[in-house]
Amino acid sequence: MGGRCIRPTPEELEDFGTPDFTIYNAGNFPCNRYTHYMTSSTSIDLNLKRKEMIILGTQYAGEMKKGLFSVMHYLMPKRGVLSLHSGCNMGKQGDVALFFGLSGTGKTTLSTDHNRLLIGDDEHCWSDNGVSNIEGGCYAKCIDLSPEKEPDIWNAIKFGTVLENVVFEEHTREVDYGDRSVTENTRAAYPIEFIPNAKLPCVGPHPKNVILLACDAFGVLPPVSKLTLAQTMYHFISGYTALIAGTEDGIREPQATFSACFGAAFIMLHPTKYAAMLADKMKRYGATAWLVNTGWSGGSYGVGKRMKLSYTRKIIDAIHDGSLLKAQYSQTPVFGLYIPDKVEGVPSDILHPENMWSDQNAYRDTLEKLARLFINNFENFLDYKIGGDNDLTNEIVAAGPRL
Repeated sequence: MGGRCIRPTPEELEDFGTPDFTIYNAGNFPCNRYTHYMTSSTSIDLNLKRKEMIILGTQYAGEMKKGLFSVMHYLMPKRGVLSLHSGCNMGKQGDVALFFGLSGTGKTTLSTDHNRLLIGDDEHCWSDNGVSNIEGGCYAKCIDLSPEKEPDIWNAIKFGTVLENVVFEEHTREVDYGDRSVTENTRAAYPIEFIPNAKLPCVGPHPKNVILLACDAFGVLPPVSKLTLAQTMYHFISGYTALIAGTEDGIREPQATFSACFGAAFIMLHPTKYAAMLADKMKRYGATAWLVNTGWSGGSYGVGKRMKLSYTRKIIDAIHDGSLLKAQYSQTPVFGLYIPDKVEGVPSDILHPENMWSDQNAYRDTLEKLARLFINNFENFLDYKIGGDNDLTNEIVAAGPRL
């Protein structure tokens, strides 16, 4: 099924033999920042040949998880297995969905669904046998955690869970999840079986749906669109979301973020290599891709409103139950996206972003501004002919926005 970082049973440990990969984590012990090419006292060094990783000068446990994920991004594609920075769940009928998205797009929230089994929340492999979770647990953000917002994560925090960077009252051991005094990046690490509807073992059949999540703070992307294979590759390589950045004079305006394959920090090969593998597997196993905007509607940040989570959930439900495939579609200008004319439980006018903007000129200007950002970002990938294939490269570029 590809490699996995899963805890061995006590029986397996008795004759475990030599580990495949060794991590030396020295915690706070710093590296010598006066060494040539060093800029800090923190370093994470990976040696693929020796199968070793050395972590110096950081107590962030995520470096171990992400370091191994980088290794998987190198080893797996060599075996024809696609490594994915995604969430993954499965319906009662065995239909699997992959969720891609950068921080703040709703990946964890939307892949955690009471009507579906969780295969994993972050790292997966897609082989000829189906999908498998690389990890034996979850590493959930827990800033501002509450039982109302994230009941599954809240209930998973019990004896056996490791809390990182959280602040707690020493006598009562009461945790204050809202306290940001150490960092906003507070975490809870727990075994996958602490999630009540986890699919054990964490494997599933081939995905039926691939969902790319973007939080578009510009407010011009539709709440949902169905992607062609070439568009899937284009948007997968782009890895777009928009964050709200503060500026000097207090105007907070959207800032586009692009992270190739939704995980630029971990990929070891050229992004187009993973995109071509994704398209190949989707074609072979009949998966459909969707672009879902969980961001703004009716205007950019500050003017428009954030998309209601209840509407996004209805859209995701319609993707899962297959009803969205039967909808009528119309194509948008500039981005050329295919928008369904109706989704059960979602007001139809919301589906077409221009309907929600009162100022049509502002809508068009913002749409073109975002298209330009996409086009400029994609120029980083044009130096590489996919599999030496000009036609495929041209096809992907043609699937992007056109001005």
